[in-house]
Amino acid sequence: MTEMQVTGPAEQLFNEQLRYRLDNWIAKYPVNQTQSALIPCMHLIQDANGGWLSDDLLKALAVYLDLPFISVMEVATFYTMFELSPVGQHKISVCTNISCQLCGSEAIVEHLQQRLGVTLGETTADGKFTLKEVECLGACCGAPMLLLDKQYHEFLTPEKVDELLEGIK
Repeated sequence: MTEMQVTGPAEQLFNEQLRYRLDNWIAKYPVNQTQSALIPCMHLIQDANGGWLSDDLLKALAVYLDLPFISVMEVATFYTMFELSPVGQHKISVCTNISCQLCGSEAIVEHLQQRLGVTLGETTADGKFTLKEVECLGACCGAPMLLLDKQYHEFLTPEKVDELLEGIK
């Protein structure tokens, strides 16, 4: 892959272990098709960086994959699974699309906002939770639902939400 030419925090994160994991993903795709590995590589970097992607990290990834920075930014800004600013230790993504909305996602959002003391898009003062609205998580049959970190939770009620939150404490 392209030799790293990035300095600062991005250079520190792009250590040998992370480059090895990135290269494993890149190797799964045809030669000269590094863009195919962009999403899994972004996941790896986001996980290694506390759940978010800085501009420096995205620039470093663009260099590493030999892609234009704008191509990396297009993906980072399109998908709700990528964060471009710091997030809490746990990310709660609540689906508010039509199926979830018809099944009560508004009440779930209101309950979470009240319980956590934040509104959508905010992080709790202790840095533990970020509450996020997402358009669709593809689990309409289990509406209303949310994604807590990387785990789906379906058929939500305020009581189930409370159980989830208590399980984290």
